[in-house]
Amino acid sequence: MTNLPDNTDKWLLEIFDEVKTAVIEALNSVKDRSSLGERPGQYEIDLAADAAAIKILHDNRLTTLSEESGITSPNNAIEDIIVVIDPIDGSTNAAHGIPWYATSLCSVGIDGPRVALVSNLADGDTYRAVKGLGSWKDETRLATSSCNAFSESIVGLSGFPGRYLGWSQYRVLGAAALDICLVAEGVLDCYGSVGFAHLGVWDYIAGKLICEEAGGYMRDTDGSNILSMDNAVRHAIIAAANRELLDQFYNKINGTGPEVLS
Repeated sequence: MTNLPDNTDKWLLEIFDEVKTAVIEALNSVKDRSSLGERPGQYEIDLAADAAAIKILHDNRLTTLSEESGITSPNNAIEDIIVVIDPIDGSTNAAHGIPWYATSLCSVGIDGPRVALVSNLADGDTYRAVKGLGSWKDETRLATSSCNAFSESIVGLSGFPGRYLGWSQYRVLGAAALDICLVAEGVLDCYGSVGFAHLGVWDYIAGKLICEEAGGYMRDTDGSNILSMDNAVRHAIIAAANRELLDQFYNKINGTGPEVLS
């Protein structure tokens, strides 16, 4: 294995903070945030943010998997580590002035996700996690909610499930990485990509580490490997404050909930 810098976790978090700052500068450099990019659902801000982020990561010899540019490696890349990045998660929110969009970064090694950062680019709130050491929002240690009954839960959704699943209330906010962090923070009890809404690994892997380090759980709903580094694959995922709630949510999605609404 290639030698990594001393205190690799701290080193990665410092780089991730540098990326966050560069993405904000790139975002602010685009005069019209609603200008479209090169493919459906992409904006010019996505491309500008990606270019700024990838330069920093490659300068630090890090291989990257990005929503915008796929898998790319610099010369002499560090072995056994890849940084999964969504330069702007929730770019439609950013394009329309809705203050809920983020940069999401997660380092993944042979033992899975290791270091994560998700930062709300609209207000600066930043979530961080290191495997085995917990997760934080700025200076506050995170812990999931104590809710263990799906019927009492506040659920964040991406997509539409086609039927009422039995929650207390739901919200659709539009930035998966941040939405999952709300589960870690105890603001939401559950989060799920439902119906036709499937996510790329860059949408949720940083949130996964942050949520799990706060006591939460995440899984797929359709049998796929949510840690796959295949950028062509999309996944249906759910997250919850605890295992009991996760299992209830999974069972509701798989047909044990109320009938489909007409």
